[in-house]
Amino acid sequence: MKENAPPKAVLLLSGGVDSSTAMAVAKSEGFEIYALSFDYSQRHCIELEAAKKVAASLGAKKHLIIKFDLREIGGSALTSEIKVPKGGAALHEIPITYVPARNTIFLSFGLAWAEVLRAENIFIGANVTDYSGYPDCRPEYIEAFERMAALATKESVEGRMRFKIIAPLINMSKADIIRKGLSLGLDYSLTWSCYDPMPGGRPCGRCDSCLFRAKGFREAGIKDPLA
Repeated sequence: MKENAPPKAVLLLSGGVDSSTAMAVAKSEGFEIYALSFDYSQRHCIELEAAKKVAASLGAKKHLIIKFDLREIGGSALTSEIKVPKGGAALHEIPITYVPARNTIFLSFGLAWAEVLRAENIFIGANVTDYSGYPDCRPEYIEAFERMAALATKESVEGRMRFKIIAPLINMSKADIIRKGLSLGLDYSLTWSCYDPMPGGRPCGRCDSCLFRAKGFREAGIKDPLA
């Protein structure tokens, strides 16, 4: 690394409120950001267009989109023809929009790229306060993956690097996340949250992701630019 060069960070970027805010945080902390998104044949692949816009807006050094097909595995309303729950019916249990092992898959790709880049910091927008009950968004999961990263990589085992999984929003409410992003100049009109887009590319407004987004903007006292 060149003297006085900014530290590198890999950031998992879906294009949603949380990951985009996490990117704004990483930028504000002086990291050179390598954004990583995934085209996994998700129902809401429109989010990748949002990710491209956010990455460009926040000045990612590079934005990589990895393509693979989780529809071959299925098991989720986001990767099959199972209907997306609407109206908050699944907000108090692990919903069918949970994609099996998704964050583990994503973080594994992030860890591989971070090792090649020699970037010790991996950012993820996981949140445990206003979220859909996904088990791979909890602090104990993030801590466990970080411990695993120390065991699974050549750079760590040989003592040259110690990877850190950074989840800066983990205990924040959606409203506080939105306030934080706005304070850092993030343009939320570039982001996307809906799991089940309507014809013409409009948010459905009724899936759990739309409901959490609406709740966050409402409690922050700010109009959602996508509303």
